Amino acid sequence: MPEIDDSTRCPCGTGLTYGECCGRFLKATAQPPTAERMMRSRYTAYVARHPGYLLATWHPSTRPPTLVLDADTQWLGLEILGRTRGGMLDNEGTVEFRATYRRDGMRLHQRENSSFVREAKTWYYVDGTVTD
Repeated sequence: MPEIDDSTRCPCGTGLTYGECCGRFLKATAQPPTAERMMRSRYTAYVARHPGYLLATWHPSTRPPTLVLDADTQWLGLEILGRTRGGMLDNEGTVEFRATYRRDGMRLHQRENSSFVREAKTWYYVDGTVTD
């Protein structure tokens, strides 16, 4: 699993350092307060190749038994396109995003509208619809 230094910019694109942004979530010292922050932390987990975090933040009703990350995929950037609900007082929400990645020398994009629920003050990824 590649280590991300706490002083480098977080891969999720907030402009904060990894240590003050998603690093806290991946190290389990804090919980993402919103669906968008959960989405950003999950993207960062893909960058950091941290399948344990991805499985732990996946809702049990839709979580796969295992997760193997593609070692040939290099994640390049995340853009949040929109969101519905998912705030600190909500218990559900969606986040639409576009993630850019490189595989087999080609620059590609994944656009998805992801659904999240919050149970016992913890946000979980439920599922997503790929939109292009």
